[in-house]
Amino acid sequence: MKIRKTIKEYSLISFGVLLLSVGVSIFKIPNGFSTGGVSGIGTVLGKLTPLSPALWISSINILLLILGFIFLGRQTGVKTVYCSLLFSALTWLFELFFPLSGPLTDQPLLELVYAMLLTSIGSALMFFYDASSGGTDIIALILKKYTNMNVGRALLCTDFVIAASSFFVFGVETGLFSLLGLFAKALLVDSVIDNLYSFKYFIVITTEGEKIEKFITDNLHHGATAHTAHGVFTGKEKVMIHTVCRRMEAILLRKKIKEIDPEAFTIITTSSEII
Repeated sequence: MKIRKTIKEYSLISFGVLLLSVGVSIFKIPNGFSTGGVSGIGTVLGKLTPLSPALWISSINILLLILGFIFLGRQTGVKTVYCSLLFSALTWLFELFFPLSGPLTDQPLLELVYAMLLTSIGSALMFFYDASSGGTDIIALILKKYTNMNVGRALLCTDFVIAASSFFVFGVETGLFSLLGLFAKALLVDSVIDNLYSFKYFIVITTEGEKIEKFITDNLHHGATAHTAHGVFTGKEKVMIHTVCRRMEAILLRKKIKEIDPEAFTIITTSSEII
């Protein structure tokens, strides 16, 4: 079970790194979008120096990884090393096999949208599993751990100066796009993480309590709380069941409740935090 969980985590983390790499290599670097992070520093320094953005990304990541091990612990540090090395390798491969001398299109706003969507979803997947692509993301995780900041706000604080530097390197238009992208990324990352953390809370009022409880415990492997309820309108005694499950499980539970007791009264709400 633990091996399966680890494989699932690293598969999703790897997918997140792939999305991040595509967003950076195909959309951010060719347009000069510097929305923060090591990729933002690499984009700016790649323009100012003869070294490539990929080389800058790799070098800065190695320096900042030490902070991850010191402040975030071994488990997060190992995942961050994995993501950082994979991210550096993928950006290098994109430069090698898909070199771009300029933007894909003449629509910078369209490319900014794709850059932010891909990098935000990729980063959120890594943050959800206590990993990061390294660099300033490590600083954001440290701020999240030791303060009351959420990830999006922490990213905003750490990356603002980097994004603002694009005004001086790439001009006012690119600078404005970069700041817009930074704010969009901060909002998107928090939104994606909130959705990943969200659960479905079921309140089921039914006459078939035992069957529904059995499905919850035996098939979904979740607990539930049940108590007797009195129907004011009908005057009948029923069972009220409370349980929480993930989105995909919620689809199965909803279908099973309808199958077991078509007349069950079910309330389903979204909960962003379970303690």
